[in-house]
Amino acid sequence: MGDCELCGATKVSTREHRVNKAMLALCQRCVGQMNLAPKQEAPGLAQARRVAPSQSNRRQMNKHNIMAKQEKELADNFARIILNAREEKGWTQAQLGQRMAETVNVIKSAESGKPPSDSVIKKFEMILGIELMVEPSSDHQTMIGRSSNSRGMTIGDFLKDLR
Repeated sequence: MGDCELCGATKVSTREHRVNKAMLALCQRCVGQMNLAPKQEAPGLAQARRVAPSQSNRRQMNKHNIMAKQEKELADNFARIILNAREEKGWTQAQLGQRMAETVNVIKSAESGKPPSDSVIKKFEMILGIELMVEPSSDHQTMIGRSSNSRGMTIGDFLKDLR
């Protein structure tokens, strides 16, 4: 029996927990309120680990970054796709993060338009049942005749072209 260093409760059973960078003796009530209990594995994560043998061989061969290979690219409207799929399931950002074993900040940044990492993209696709990686579009524009001393188009060049 000891004293909780957070709420000050006396003569309670305490356990050592890391809070930021300090180790504190906390009572069970404080552990529950601060959500410091050991994290449970997300339900979708266990499912992702069970991979068919043919898929595991393919995964070992394709350990490289999907986007670097340029076989597929992230959909332009990926943020809207994620948001709509989450809302269709009736989940909050926190609930989706818990199912994906990711933080709420990862969900928020993806829904606001920041491209997530490949592993997070795969989790979104698996948990929400959506497709975020699509075939690359052929409407990419490149500069023709670009040499090492070419500076590219400036605003002044654009204004000259308008006249």
